[in-house]
Amino acid sequence: MHPSPVELSIVIPAYNERDRLPGTLAALRAWLAGEPDRWELIVVDDGSTDGTAALARAAAGGDPRIQVLRSPVNRGKGHAVRRGVLASRGRQVLFSDADLATPAAELTRLRAGLAGGHAAAIGTRRAGQRALARRPAALLGGLLIRALAVRGFGDTQCGFKLFDGDKARTAFGEARVDGWGFDAEILRLFTDRGWPVAQVPVRWTHRPGTRLRPRDHLRTLAEIAAIGLRHGPPRRYRAGLAIAAGYLLAAVAVLAHLWAAPGRRYLVDGGQDQDQWEWFFAVTARAVAHLDDPLFNTLQNHPDGVNLMANTVMLGVAVPLAPVTWAFGPGITWALVLTLGLAGTAAAWYRLMRRHLGRSRTAAAVGGAFCGFAPPMISHANAHPNFVVLLVIPFIIGRLVMLARNGRVLRDGAVLGLLTAYQIYLGEEALLLTALGLAVFAAAWRPPRAVLAGLAIGAAVALPLTAYALYWQFCGPQSYDGLLHGPAGNDLVALPAFARQSLGGHAAAPGPLDAGTTEQNAFFGWPLAVLVAALLVRLRRDRLARALGLVGAAALALSLGPEIIVAGRPSGVPGPWAAAARLPLLESVLESRLGLVAVPAIGLLLALGVDRGLHPRRALCCLVLVQALLPIAPKPLPAVDRPPVPAFFTGGAWRRYAAPGRTVVPVPPPGPADAGALHWQTAAGLGFALPEGYFVGPWGPDRTGVYGTARRPTSELLHQVARTGAVPPVGVRERAQAAADLVYWRADAVVLAPRRRDRELRAAVEALLGPGRADGGVLVWDVRALTRGR
Repeated sequence: MHPSPVELSIVIPAYNERDRLPGTLAALRAWLAGEPDRWELIVVDDGSTDGTAALARAAAGGDPRIQVLRSPVNRGKGHAVRRGVLASRGRQVLFSDADLATPAAELTRLRAGLAGGHAAAIGTRRAGQRALARRPAALLGGLLIRALAVRGFGDTQCGFKLFDGDKARTAFGEARVDGWGFDAEILRLFTDRGWPVAQVPVRWTHRPGTRLRPRDHLRTLAEIAAIGLRHGPPRRYRAGLAIAAGYLLAAVAVLAHLWAAPGRRYLVDGGQDQDQWEWFFAVTARAVAHLDDPLFNTLQNHPDGVNLMANTVMLGVAVPLAPVTWAFGPGITWALVLTLGLAGTAAAWYRLMRRHLGRSRTAAAVGGAFCGFAPPMISHANAHPNFVVLLVIPFIIGRLVMLARNGRVLRDGAVLGLLTAYQIYLGEEALLLTALGLAVFAAAWRPPRAVLAGLAIGAAVALPLTAYALYWQFCGPQSYDGLLHGPAGNDLVALPAFARQSLGGHAAAPGPLDAGTTEQNAFFGWPLAVLVAALLVRLRRDRLARALGLVGAAALALSLGPEIIVAGRPSGVPGPWAAAARLPLLESVLESRLGLVAVPAIGLLLALGVDRGLHPRRALCCLVLVQALLPIAPKPLPAVDRPPVPAFFTGGAWRRYAAPGRTVVPVPPPGPADAGALHWQTAAGLGFALPEGYFVGPWGPDRTGVYGTARRPTSELLHQVARTGAVPPVGVRERAQAAADLVYWRADAVVLAPRRRDRELRAAVEALLGPGRADGGVLVWDVRALTRGR
């Protein structure tokens, strides 16, 4: 404690404040005239260049209770306040901005807050007066402050704060932030010590002349991040961050074989999808770099191209991760998206259960883990990141919960619209499945009218952000109408079975339980089925549990498809999906994917059950959970080294044959059964185009969506040779057709890389085009004279 303490110290930082400071000092002295005599006022001039210090001394008029401290250079507002507080002697210390935007009379409110047993009382600008402060930079700063520095304060930056003097001097003595972020650091130091802080609404008026430059905003954001690094995450977040870190470790473990060498490893159960997705990430990064159209590309299926918006390229992650793709390649982006998708989805469901549904931390952690790592999620992690990155869905549901509870229709509806728009750029099918599940839930729950109004506002916000992309998807070049696929329902015996990639999974033997490694949308295991049934009986009086049970049951019933299949055999019994399969949009849905809707319903039921059973029967609850969940816990996904890319592509030899934008024709052209040429193309920096490929595009007069495209005659011939090993007779007609196809493809070169049946393929191509030449580990046929001369 300083000698000769005073009751109140007022600290005012000032930098080039000669125009506003005199009025502030006069107003403060007038107000302090009604105070007891034991006060001091400390003005800290932070290296002003306009004579602020001299003016402050003149305004003091020789009053010994007014001190003026001067820094020779501008160090920042935080440094000035810290210097003033450490020089203070007051039992209470008030910090006020030099513009006195909050009048001194509001000190009475802060003192009342301090008298309630608090160590500090901070002014918070009332809602109507905060509008000017809620600019984008201020909103971003507020989010970062709550996420990285200190939680629980709605307005940390109001320049009117009253502290217990001794505690203030202790905290400011440990503070290090010199800039505008000092408020967050001081509040963090108070909360870490358990010193309570009262938030007191005060009057506040915007004063002209207070402007932060862009570099001030950037410096403040850096200071906030530094607070988080120096002090660690806020206490309230630490347990949640630890749980999220556990999810991340689990995701890395699931994808450990891929992460062993993500540039060359391939998820073996994913078919051709990894090559396709790496191509999507690569062309999106190229579009960002060259400011090209991200919705259409002709590097595949040249010259007709690919409607990327109709192919779920996940612009919502592919665009932000473009720098990762540029720096490390699409293989790293692929591994990163899958890993963060699994962990982020689990963490998002944990947040929903913890924050909006009031579940305990343990219950929310169990429910989040199930939602992120359930067998259907692991199955899709082999090939479909659009069904793995589902972290926006819980935020959409959380916003609907807020609409139902608070009725803040405009704000929550607008946020709902933004979230929905973003999800459209991540994956529309997941959004459609979510809407179906929510429709069933609403039928059981009957939400208030505010939800409907919020949905209307959300649609009004989302539509302008997505209208062009959706128009391009459904009406643009290479768009299609519906997706051609046969019945794809879950086999009834798959529901209680264990997936191959679960710890209790079956052996990899042919049969109904091993079909579709990327579409195992059931396989929940019979112990979990028994547990869920028991929970529904136990929680039958709980309205939420009944609604969740209805959602899960409806989703699983619909996922059985238009006809019930039992152990691989049609039963002749129509499934519930038969009535919905022909509805608009639903005709493209693989019905087995409706099993994904049951995942969050089961996860939420598990959280409810843990909440009810953990405290009175902890040991029994843990035993039951282990028995139900351990058998379906995932094993690491298998991955193998992919065949090396021929040096013809990696070494740049292709440039001697193919001009930029012209086509290199692999033998046979790429397709859904073999898309390896897409990997060659990305390895070559996307410098040439490819004919045909692996994508979804239109087929036939009805423009039905199919995987790949209708093969041209030469492509069909080469694929037949690759499939059968038999070289058909090649005559004048076939050679003329090959020439016409190469002209259509705008080909400059035909390339045969080492592969199965390459001898037969070489014979077929030589019969069509004559002898080729060896170059860079491949055989090359230079066809420029043939295709450019016609």
